[in-house]
Amino acid sequence: METCVIRPATARDMPAAASIYEHFVRTSTATFELIPPDVTEMCRRRRSVLERGLPYLVAELEGYIVGYTYATQFRPREGYRFTVEDSIYVRPDCVGYGVGKKLLGDLIRGCQAAGCHRMIACICGENPVSVALHRSMGFEVVGNMPEAGRKFDQWIDMSMMQRGL
Repeated sequence: METCVIRPATARDMPAAASIYEHFVRTSTATFELIPPDVTEMCRRRRSVLERGLPYLVAELEGYIVGYTYATQFRPREGYRFTVEDSIYVRPDCVGYGVGKKLLGDLIRGCQAAGCHRMIACICGENPVSVALHRSMGFEVVGNMPEAGRKFDQWIDMSMMQRGL
């Protein structure tokens, strides 16, 4: 695969991000979301991330968005303001080429620059690719929540991984 460029996401990137995310919402337990958000909602979410001073990044390859990542405050109370949760989605045909690792690496550096202290990954269901990616970037499993959510008529566990920034 050609080298992809990691850069800050723009509003113009949100249709591609929405399309990537729609795949995961409809076909996987990587997210507990049941209805894919439309482009307007994806733009709102991006603005919310940026308003907090956190990174929202895309991976671009030959003019196409092939993945995206962002960080959000882990929980809404102000005491959690230095702990962020990462979200990362890569187009299925681009998994295994290092796109996710490049995205997560730049996200980590962006969160460090923003003064964040810890990053949490909440990994829903069986997702060995995500677990391996996070482990390769220094995350450690810190907990498991059995039957944390429900999707596709089944209870889904969630594991939590964490790393210092």
